[in-house]
Amino acid sequence: MYCKKIKTKSGQVKWECVADGPRDPATGRRKQITRRAKTQREAKKRVQDAVRSIDEDKIDENSGKHITFDQVASAWMNVYKQTGIKRSTVRIREKEVAILNRHMAKTPIANITYSMYQKFINDISPDYARTTVQGVNTSAGMIFQHAVKDRLIKESPNRDVVIPKKRKTVEEIELEPIEQRFLTNDELNEFLNAVLQHGQELDIERFYLLAFSGMRSGELCALKWSDIDFDTNAIRITKTLYNEDNNMRKYELTPPKTNGSIRSFEMDNKIMQLIKSHYRRQKKIKMKYRSELEHDGNFVFCRVNGYPYIQKNIVTRMSRLLEYTNIEKKATPHIFRHTHISMLAEAGVDLATVMERVGHDDPQTTLKIYTHVTKKMKKDASAKVSNLYENALSNINL
Repeated sequence: MYCKKIKTKSGQVKWECVADGPRDPATGRRKQITRRAKTQREAKKRVQDAVRSIDEDKIDENSGKHITFDQVASAWMNVYKQTGIKRSTVRIREKEVAILNRHMAKTPIANITYSMYQKFINDISPDYARTTVQGVNTSAGMIFQHAVKDRLIKESPNRDVVIPKKRKTVEEIELEPIEQRFLTNDELNEFLNAVLQHGQELDIERFYLLAFSGMRSGELCALKWSDIDFDTNAIRITKTLYNEDNNMRKYELTPPKTNGSIRSFEMDNKIMQLIKSHYRRQKKIKMKYRSELEHDGNFVFCRVNGYPYIQKNIVTRMSRLLEYTNIEKKATPHIFRHTHISMLAEAGVDLATVMERVGHDDPQTTLKIYTHVTKKMKKDASAKVSNLYENALSNINL
């Protein structure tokens, strides 16, 4: 090791020590490690620590202090996009990275400490939903792991970070009971009656299918006739429809949300007869308007030109139909998924079968709805027994 006094550009006098680092495994050459400090002893120690870090941990802390967070994030995103991940998920990650870059884009990756990162999480928590903050933290973790693999940092600074929990107000708790997530039997019947009386083309087929299958609206839009087996009354789910800008001609068919979402299930015979009638009508329409057919993807629910209906169309139709009901819940097509879980629970179907049928969407939500309905059934059972044997109970002398 060689040390000497130097004068910096600002006029300060410092000690500079230089030593050979470990050989580069690719070139075999040694890289000189230079560090400065106010004293010779401190400069020597900094060089020794740097050499040991590269030798033992293979961490080049000097590079880590010159490569910024946004540079690492960009490199990670390029790799992440090649993993076959769904475009919708990539878009979510891009939004999360944008939040990260607004706060630490030009910070050297090696300078981001646990305390600094925890402060960042604390700072953004009041401005975003907790699920969003969790997503941001997940993206940050993958970016930091990319830096670890590149030997820019030793470990991820977001390890063991705490995501603050937002305390709900009494009003929020009272306004968000589990019952808000699904339609009761009366509400479902009211909505389906509105469908029958005021529904437009394909409303009956689509909303009845959503209610009695528990499939996602994207899965419904992606259904092809090859997914329907009229002999066994089975429907197969292997894909979902993704549409970034609501342009029907720019749709994508992607794998379902999770591996568990790939599934087949048996449908009620009346629903299948409804779909079969639609199949016959669609064949006649294709023959009549074949000159207008631009695209033939064999979709169950498609326009005259052959392009599939997108999720936004179902949302719009549902909003219109809700106007004919007294339902006050904030209902979107996804509520039928939760409603189907409650229907299965009330029918006495076991939890494992329920999760398999709906494709194990959100196990927490599924469990909450299932537990709520089954508990209510137990209470109702007690009340029914009391009513049935009211006379016998009235004879008890207390």
